[in-house]
Amino acid sequence: MRYLVLATDYDGTLANQGLVTEAVMEKLKQLQGAGRKGILVTGREMKDLVVVFPGYKIFDYIVAENGALIHETATGKETMLGPAPDLAFVRALQEKGVHPISVGKVIIATWEPYEQAVLDTIKTCGIERQVIFNKGAVMILPSGINKATGLQALLRVLHLSLHNTVAVGDAENDSALLQAAECSVAVSNALPALKAVSDWVTDAAHGNGVNELIDGLIANDLSFLNGRLSRHYLELGTEEEGHAFAICPYRSGILLSGVSGSGKTTFTLSIIESLVSKGYQFCLVDPEGDYLELPDSVVLGSGTSLPSIEEIKELLKDPVQNLVICTLSIPLADRPAFFVRLMPALLDMRRRYGHPHWLLLDEAHHLVPTAPEVSLDWLPDDFNNFILISTSPHALGPAMLSKIGMLLTIGKNPSYPFEQFCGRLGIPVPANIPSLAEDEICIWERDDTRPPYKAKFRLPLQLQQRHKKKYAQGDMGGNSFVFTGPQNKLHLKANNLLLFKHLAEGIDSDTWLFHLHRKDYTKWFRDTVHDEELARVGAEAEGMKDPGASLKHIVDFIGNKYTA
Repeated sequence: MRYLVLATDYDGTLANQGLVTEAVMEKLKQLQGAGRKGILVTGREMKDLVVVFPGYKIFDYIVAENGALIHETATGKETMLGPAPDLAFVRALQEKGVHPISVGKVIIATWEPYEQAVLDTIKTCGIERQVIFNKGAVMILPSGINKATGLQALLRVLHLSLHNTVAVGDAENDSALLQAAECSVAVSNALPALKAVSDWVTDAAHGNGVNELIDGLIANDLSFLNGRLSRHYLELGTEEEGHAFAICPYRSGILLSGVSGSGKTTFTLSIIESLVSKGYQFCLVDPEGDYLELPDSVVLGSGTSLPSIEEIKELLKDPVQNLVICTLSIPLADRPAFFVRLMPALLDMRRRYGHPHWLLLDEAHHLVPTAPEVSLDWLPDDFNNFILISTSPHALGPAMLSKIGMLLTIGKNPSYPFEQFCGRLGIPVPANIPSLAEDEICIWERDDTRPPYKAKFRLPLQLQQRHKKKYAQGDMGGNSFVFTGPQNKLHLKANNLLLFKHLAEGIDSDTWLFHLHRKDYTKWFRDTVHDEELARVGAEAEGMKDPGASLKHIVDFIGNKYTA
């Protein structure tokens, strides 16, 4: 299930003229019966809401005062997310003739046309406050508080994620809420500006529009909107035609396969960096200690110890905490049994909280092998968002392979994973599998009519930083650049870019131009240093008539990029 939470505004969205119909109340009960949670996010103060909305306890939690207050309906417990109003500020507003004024636990509110008086009073009093508008209402709140921050504070307490939330609203003050949620919906009576930033606009207005949204959630988890959520896609590289290679963050399983040393770990790092940048939680099972220094993650386990399942679950409750589970201490023969113990816990986490969003299994053939004693037939039909990383697709259990929707192959022999994968599933091997160069990957989406195609994948920043240091200061050995000049008069070896810069600044013009005109610099930058940006600078220098200008163009770029 992608969306566990429906966050809805009250006035103009759930309610029409302040009233919620019985049909809407019944639909909210259906939402809860389907295992989803409704959260009311309103600009109103609780003292007003309970009067106009007697059925407010249909929600377990209410984020009130435009994100400044969390109210638990069962107990009446309230959590203020900002300081109480400054009474001196309230008096100053009254002295300026602002009327009416409503003072909540955190919020202060009035109406247009007093917005200028409010701004003047904020300036005069020297307090830090923000003004938020809502169809004529003027709301005064501490800086940084809005519906999105209030909802996020509540979700963290509940161990839930904005990535598993759909939000619906109608007015200006709903904008932050809708932009924060994974999926944003505007009811048909919403302001045009809000409709413009929404993923979907319902056909119906007010509560009927919310009913329409709930029907879509229950029927198919709003799957018809997946293509509109491209801002969440994981951008991993560039196809030959120049189009971005990106994958939907909510999808069927992926198999990444290739021979040892083909670059699977490098590409996996690219995927992980994309998950981190988009805020999706991952859990990676690492049997060989290849991912123990990942940024933005915690490692449990080592070569001598293994964390308990309870430790893993407790850490993963926090939706922003990523986890690497090191299984080096588990004998090879016992790893499938560990996975069989781990998997139900992760499935329960997803059922209750919607995360971890992605599960990555390195050396997956050791965890889910083809063996009679390792049955995974109990996996749910909709098990998704996982990546199997393996050199040996033929050794993977069929229950897992059957849930693979995308095959990614890498390395010098991209065909053999297709043959093994298709052979295990008894399906035809696709034709015209492309050959691959370095940093390229072959992609095949099983349910797509498109044949296998390739893309150049983006090197992970972690690797780029390591390469940057190597090429700038390290010893490139046999890959060094050698200045020879015409007739091989010289033999000046630059075993890194900084030495290249130093030598280039001291050689004569004939030697510099000799290599420039032969495109030696550009070739070295592209094929050996693997820096397309620097290669482009080299190509630009080749078109310059002034030797000094071409030299300066290249060495200045090296200095700026590799010594910064």
